[in-house]
Amino acid sequence: MTAWQHGFRQVGAQLMPRASAFLRWWRDALLAWLPARWQWALGWAPARLLLRQCGDTLRMERDIGGETTLVGTLPWPCQPTALAAALEPRLQRLPRYWVLDAGEVLRRTLRVPAAATGRLRDVMGYEIDRQTPFAVDQVTYDVRVLGPPSGDHLQAELVLLPRQRLEQWQQAVGNWADAVSGIDVVDAAGAPLHVNLLPPGQRQRIRNPQLRLELLLAGAAAVMLTLAGSQLLHNRERAVDELRTDVERSARNARGVANERARLQTLVDGAAFLDSEHVKRPTMLALWNELSSLLPDGTYLEKIGVENQQVQLIGLSREANQLVPLLQASPLWQRVNLTGVLQADGTAGGRDRFTLTAELRPLATPLPAAKKEPAHAVRTDTP
Repeated sequence: MTAWQHGFRQVGAQLMPRASAFLRWWRDALLAWLPARWQWALGWAPARLLLRQCGDTLRMERDIGGETTLVGTLPWPCQPTALAAALEPRLQRLPRYWVLDAGEVLRRTLRVPAAATGRLRDVMGYEIDRQTPFAVDQVTYDVRVLGPPSGDHLQAELVLLPRQRLEQWQQAVGNWADAVSGIDVVDAAGAPLHVNLLPPGQRQRIRNPQLRLELLLAGAAAVMLTLAGSQLLHNRERAVDELRTDVERSARNARGVANERARLQTLVDGAAFLDSEHVKRPTMLALWNELSSLLPDGTYLEKIGVENQQVQLIGLSREANQLVPLLQASPLWQRVNLTGVLQADGTAGGRDRFTLTAELRPLATPLPAAKKEPAHAVRTDTP
């Protein structure tokens, strides 16, 4: 064994008794909040049926956590079958302990190491030869702890009953010796010591007549609990599916709203772009006013075309070769050019057919309000 393993075992031997004592204290503290009868009704406190012969009377007491209550009496002597008529069924199923007086047993208080708590009975068996005038095989004994450990030691009490006295008791009680689960002892104040001096081979085990029913009820409760858990799980899964469906529906709606918003934003951006482009170019009314003010008399337009930034003018004029410098002076367009050659109209007016192109200038500021139409307005009809 290595050094650390030895140290680990020593630490475990010291901590285990303290841990078990703490758990017992914690359990007892919690149970102290409930009355003893409730603890017994809920199955959280051990209960016993104490039988004690007092003269010609057999006293029957219920012991719950050290609190005894008289539940009935029977005339002595009697048989164990008399309990069926004197006690209710629930009390009949309790373990039966015969109670002896403190003067019939031998008691010794010893100080033992706390590490021996787990095998206290074996340790006390070695002390019988030294602490009592009996050998181990001459007595039946039990051990009880008198309190929590004090440091590395604890106080324990050895309670023993000589086998000769046990045989005398068996002869005195008759059939009751085979009907009890143990032998306990009461102190001078009448409180039970909670020991069992009956040899293990002679202890009678009371069967619970309703054990099968209780097992069936426990099985049914387990099945119902399983079904309830599965139903709860199914409900949760259905709720998750419904939530997932709602989330997907909301996601689709959100995507639709996002698409509509993107489409609306595109339309707004397009409209803004068109507005910005519209602001940058002159309006048709401004073009009309500018042409009316620049074109000389005797000039007629047959077509005005505006495509993107290009303006095309087709018409007749007696001064067609002078139109380029006249129109070039306008701030609304630039790069005025004749397209093709001038063609004589062949009429008596002496006019030439022309085709002009120009590039519109972007406007830095909006145009002022439209001017009044001059007296020589541009006419688009033929002479």
